[in-house]
Amino acid sequence: MAEPGMEPELEPERGPEAVTAEAVLRELRLFELRCEGEDVPDKLVELCLSHGLGPVALANELLAFVTSKDLDLQLTPEGLDAFEHEVLAKRGSRGRRGRDERRGLLHDIHSLQELLDEEQEDELLDAYTTPSKGPHKRSHSTPETPRAKRAPSSRSPSGLFSPGSFSPSAAPSLKYPSRGGRGEVVASFGAARGPAWGGGGGGGGVRTFGSPERSLSKPYRFMFQKALDVREVLAERVEALGEVLRRHHGLDGFSCAALPAQEPLTVLGQIGCDGNGKLNPKSVLLLGDREHSGGAQVPLDLSELPEYSLFPGQVVALEGTNTTGRRMVVTKLYEGVPLPFHTPTEPMAAPRSVLVACGPFTPSDSAAFEPLRDLLDVVARDRPDLCILFGPFLDAKHEQVEGCQLLSPFPDVLRLCLRTIVEGTRSSGSQLVLVPSLRDVSHPPVYPQPPFSLSDLPKEDRARVLLVPDPCTLDIDGVVLGLTSTDLLLHLGAEEICSSPGVSDRFTRILRHVLTQRSFYPLYPPSEEINVDFEALGAFAALPVTPDVLVTPSELRFFIKDVLGCVCINPGRLTKGQAGGTYGRLLLRRDGHGDGHGDRHGDGQGDGHGDGHGDGQGDGHRDGHRDGQGDNPRDIPGAAPRRSPCVAAQVVRI
Repeated sequence: MAEPGMEPELEPERGPEAVTAEAVLRELRLFELRCEGEDVPDKLVELCLSHGLGPVALANELLAFVTSKDLDLQLTPEGLDAFEHEVLAKRGSRGRRGRDERRGLLHDIHSLQELLDEEQEDELLDAYTTPSKGPHKRSHSTPETPRAKRAPSSRSPSGLFSPGSFSPSAAPSLKYPSRGGRGEVVASFGAARGPAWGGGGGGGGVRTFGSPERSLSKPYRFMFQKALDVREVLAERVEALGEVLRRHHGLDGFSCAALPAQEPLTVLGQIGCDGNGKLNPKSVLLLGDREHSGGAQVPLDLSELPEYSLFPGQVVALEGTNTTGRRMVVTKLYEGVPLPFHTPTEPMAAPRSVLVACGPFTPSDSAAFEPLRDLLDVVARDRPDLCILFGPFLDAKHEQVEGCQLLSPFPDVLRLCLRTIVEGTRSSGSQLVLVPSLRDVSHPPVYPQPPFSLSDLPKEDRARVLLVPDPCTLDIDGVVLGLTSTDLLLHLGAEEICSSPGVSDRFTRILRHVLTQRSFYPLYPPSEEINVDFEALGAFAALPVTPDVLVTPSELRFFIKDVLGCVCINPGRLTKGQAGGTYGRLLLRRDGHGDGHGDRHGDGQGDGHGDGHGDGQGDGHRDGHRDGQGDNPRDIPGAAPRRSPCVAAQVVRI
């Protein structure tokens, strides 16, 4: 009891319990409710915050829902979605009706304040909804304090791309201007320094390689492909590459992959996975070819293979035993064969300098195109003969694009960005090539991707600007460049499995797969990040020849490598988050003074000679594979090593 003359101590009032995963799980354990999966606790916290519930209230609602539906006490993400749809959504609508009924009652000062707060919340929600149809009474009274007109936004494209500056009023990035190492060479290949990187600022003879019908030139309908058509494209590719493997390795023929046999068999097919997860050595399947195996699926035992590198979609020829018809023990793997190089008939008039850069062209914390301005300054200073820019030019993953904070429509901003690039390279006289990206927010999100359309391109720039699809193959005075803005290194690297007794370079393995599978994107099923049209893939994404230079921008670390005689470069991206990134430059020369294989150097040397070569006549399939014996010096025993026309390359910090 309290002493006389003293007030009894009051217990402090307990406030509402904080909504945390631990608090919610503690309440669920009281009712023996358990969570299945790592995402369930986060989902429970999200439900509490979204619907204004505490841990106790949510546990009560869940117990009532599980009991009434006679469900298992194990909570799953699917069950929580059903709970939110059937219980919490209706609970919110009932609360809204209850507030409407309370408006006609008498109120004290506390309930009036609550009502005012609710009305403000309703007005805020109504601002995001479509007005209902019906008669509206227009107010004729003039407000005492007129609303101020909206000030022009700093994110307006006209502000970002004004003639004097790219971002006079847009908030600049906080981290990008303070970057270090500007102009530092971080990777090199060959030997060229100083003025050799500067061009004459002009150039002709740049065109897409091959016949015009082999290059994607306009948008097409997609999302209309049938499963049977996809299977037909894949089967034709397996048959075409299988014939090349048979001729190159001198194989007698292929057998049925599912046929039980005690003797070793040679089979043809495509690598697959026995589930929806990531490929691993225990889950490898061979999807047999249509002609010999009827598409049969056979699990593979790779324990007898001393070395291999496999990925889903890879076309391979295998030798092994399948005594039961249910599992094949592989003893030999026949690797793919690259296409021959292009042999030009005319000599190159003069060396060519090429600048390559890949977006994003803005830091992630700003809509100002400061990195693009700096890149255009480099173009004006070095005056390269050719400037190749890869998207994204307006990145769909940018924070302000995802939040729809740009006031002008996305197509207008993208068109203004491209126009600025065209005008910014005009004074240098450089040939300009623009390659789209699947991350460009207002361009068709399909692979292969059609080129940009600039209907208002000035006449003076039409001969200088080349709009190409993704992927594409360029012919620069007889030097062939393969270009793609899709991150095939990241996609293939995430799915590839490898067993190698020595030190193996992952980038070199992936690039060898691209060249020997003769496709810009040989992965199947493709990454979930991209939408692939397989009929267009077979028609426009096959390599017509092995390129002299393959440019593959990626989120992964920059590099320059010589792989099977092809110089492969990942120039990196111009921005990496809030920081500055890198770009690349190449020196092409085909006059007999280029460096041979013996004195190559760089940050990552690949396989200079390789094992691939041509294989007789063309196979005649629609993927355009050509295998002419003798087209490439590496095909002729005792021939001198092939001299790459890319005599030097560098990756430079912006």
